[in-house]
This record gives sequence, C-alpha cells and structure tokens, in this order.
Amino acid sequence: MDGTTFEDLVAEAESAPVAGWDFSWLDGRATEQRPSWGYQRLMSERLAAARAALDVETGGGEVLAGAETFPPTMAATESWPANVARATRLLHPRGAVVVADPGGPALPFGDAAFDLVVSRHPAVVRWAEIARVLAPGGTYFAQHVGPASVFELTEYFLGPQPAARRKRHPDVESADARAAGLEIVDLRSERLRMEFSDIGAVVYFLRKVVWIVPGFTVEAHRERLRELHERIRRDGPFVAHSSRVLIEARKPAR
Repeated sequence: MDGTTFEDLVAEAESAPVAGWDFSWLDGRATEQRPSWGYQRLMSERLAAARAALDVETGGGEVLAGAETFPPTMAATESWPANVARATRLLHPRGAVVVADPGGPALPFGDAAFDLVVSRHPAVVRWAEIARVLAPGGTYFAQHVGPASVFELTEYFLGPQPAARRKRHPDVESADARAAGLEIVDLRSERLRMEFSDIGAVVYFLRKVVWIVPGFTVEAHRERLRELHERIRRDGPFVAHSSRVLIEARKPAR
C-alpha cells in the first residue's frame, strides 16, 4: 500500500460499488469498534419471538438477513432503488417482502400492523409513524447513530459544526419517543474508535455513508483529500469516533 499514489487510491475508491450496507471493501484499510451490546444478536432474539415485524430502512438487507429466524410476517422498507433491488434479492427467498418507501411522512402500512419494528441506523426516525404501525404492547428496537458521529471527518472537510453536534442526542430521541406515546424500556450509548489507514478508505466511506459529509465528491474536496493523504502517510491512521445508541421502546397495551 505504501507505494500506491494518491491518485491510484482515490480512483480505486471512486470505482468501488457502494450499494448495500456491506463494508467488506474496507477490510485491512479501516477499522471500527463494535458496540458492546451486539445489536444483531438482540434483534434476532426479538424477531424469533415476533408474529409480524418490520425492518425500517433495511439498506441492502444484510443486517436483517443475519437473523436466524423470521416471524411469519416479515417486511422491510428501503428508499434507495439500488438497495431495494439488493434487499429483495437477499430477503425474498426467505419470505420477507421489501417495500420501496420514498421516505415520506407516512410508513406504507396500516395501523397496528406489527408487534415488532426494528431498524439499524435509520436516517430519520418517524416516531409517530412507528407508534401508529405498532400493535398495542408492541416494541421498537433499534440501533441509532448518535450525536457527533464521525465528526472528526465531518469537521475536517466542512469546518466546525456546533449546531449539528447537538443533533440526535439520546435524551432528545427518548423525549420524542415519549411524545409519540411510547415508553422507553432501554437506552444506552457508546462512542467507538475508528481508524482509516489510507485515503481510499476515507473516499469509499464518504461515498457510502453520505450523511457524514453531505454532497461529498472527490472533485469538490480534492485538495483536502490530498492533505489528509499526506497526513496519513506521515502520522499513521486518521482516528475518528462513531456514536451509537441502543433504544428499545414499547407501545402501551390497551
């Protein structure tokens, strides 16, 4: 890797496909600590006990597909067309339906349709809609991106973002959940170390996780990318910290 030029690394990362939620392209080039609670395992346990479940913003379906058992009714939503197709190919053989959801104000399901709603890293949490589609006694179980996640990268490219740093705080999200009529059962948060070992890993990550630097393109940020490339070569991996929140909320039974 040491002999690879800036242009080669960037070109390789620009040409890599970014559909789905599989980060294996970064193996050996970037690392991220995982939250201690093990979201996929806990999600799988809840799915195995559910009758009807919904995975909101499933991405390419990879996280949901890791569950050993699906309930009799299993649905998922996704807004990005490439991911809708990918998730359908992955989940349909297991009996799950993937619904293209453009991300409007309403979820495309009837009232009280599910006893379990799950989501990993939703871009927007529609609390009122989650409460509406949950049956009485039903549960919302999710891992959210917390406040100031990977802001070392965000602010490297965009400068200080004091207002954005306050968004997605778990206290605010739990208050929003309560305002929608849900009861908080569990709420945990962790900050986790990330390392990017080359500039290609940075480019790939920013192309895939589009909210870190909104509107990111190589051309718009080429000089900052080149400076970061030289910094990584000189000082070692670029270190950032992801922010993760585990939240479980229940709709009161009648």
